[in-house]
Amino acid sequence: MEPTTVGLIGFVILIILIFLRVPVSFAMAIVGFAGFAYLSNFSAALDMISVNFFSTFFSYSLATVPAFILMGMIAHHSGIGASLFNVADKFIGHLRGGLALAVQLASAMFGAVSGALTATVATMGSVAIPQMRKLNYNLPFCCASIAAGSSLGSLIPPSVILVVYGVATEQSIGKLLMAGVIPGIVHMTIYCITIYIVARFKPHYFPVKPKATWGERVDAVRGGGVLEAAIVFFLSIGGLFLGWFSPTEAASVGTFALLVVTLVGKKINFEKTKEALRETVKLAAMIFMLIAGATICARFLAVTRLPFELASMLSGLDVPPFVIIILIVLVGLILGMFIDAMPLILLLIPIVFPIVVGIGYDPIWFGIIIVVICSLGVMTPPVGINIFIVQGTTPDVKVEEIFSEVLPFVLADWAFVFVLLLFPQIATFLPNLMY
Repeated sequence: MEPTTVGLIGFVILIILIFLRVPVSFAMAIVGFAGFAYLSNFSAALDMISVNFFSTFFSYSLATVPAFILMGMIAHHSGIGASLFNVADKFIGHLRGGLALAVQLASAMFGAVSGALTATVATMGSVAIPQMRKLNYNLPFCCASIAAGSSLGSLIPPSVILVVYGVATEQSIGKLLMAGVIPGIVHMTIYCITIYIVARFKPHYFPVKPKATWGERVDAVRGGGVLEAAIVFFLSIGGLFLGWFSPTEAASVGTFALLVVTLVGKKINFEKTKEALRETVKLAAMIFMLIAGATICARFLAVTRLPFELASMLSGLDVPPFVIIILIVLVGLILGMFIDAMPLILLLIPIVFPIVVGIGYDPIWFGIIIVVICSLGVMTPPVGINIFIVQGTTPDVKVEEIFSEVLPFVLADWAFVFVLLLFPQIATFLPNLMY
């Protein structure tokens, strides 16, 4: 049997295993190992799988991942997210849909000190929903806005997903984190515009509350959260941008700085620190297993030459490269409805990355594109992990109701993808300026 045919069969089996609810990391490892053994021999496959597991778990670059995750967990348990939401609420909460807008601002600020997307969802869900409930906001839409806003952290550094993409594609993590800054701000702005439009057509969704005084605003800022977030962001990410630290060093410095300022401010104790560490180990282990499984599967696909054959075939089509990128985006959007963001990125990279590079597109820009595409999956049915996490904070709201209200944000994300396709400089300007 031709190696390319074996590759196609292996990819089909992989998709079937995923739909049968086999953990994605194990599904990729099983298909990669079995396929490699079929094309070479069992002994070579054993050597390959052992080397790849060792290289994954002892990778210096991947040390960035647990450090950024721990940063997010400390921020979550120390109450920084609640403080950031309170500040945003005091400044814009009086507007129509103000609390939903405050969620977007707070999520963006919290994303600047949190590498863990789930920490952002849980934080915003626990602090924003009670306030929205008091004002009789439309709760399904509010849950949808939290699920959407929490995905902003996938672009704003420190972004674990961008780090994983960088490791998997051997791209500069520093460049990728810089590339996420402007798109992250634009992404937040598009979500705010979406909320404004919904508020114009459905004002009954958002009762208006009194405007906070400047004294209340000053007290909110003094109450903490903003200062801690600013210190950590400018020390770690600012140090990375200025060339003081490598990405791994920046993650370590940021985590240590956040732990110090939260301990000094008595916002975290031993029990909360222990819980943050426990959650970090669980999430980091899951990500490392995903990367190991994806690496093994990528080795198998490389032997089959399937990605290179696809790249050659698509490059030879009599269509503009832009059309090929559109097709890749559409495939990612469809798969994102069924596969969570991190597994989807690691599943797509071995197939589509050689194609993108082969037709001459910037791999840093494509990293931003694929992260946005995959982040759509965290709020679209039937997976929509963000939706289920938020629903856990509001058990009286049905998942189906939240999915029905998340459509404006899904449309906003699609619009954002096409803005990035038309204006790639949004993602490439900062990396090109700094490097």
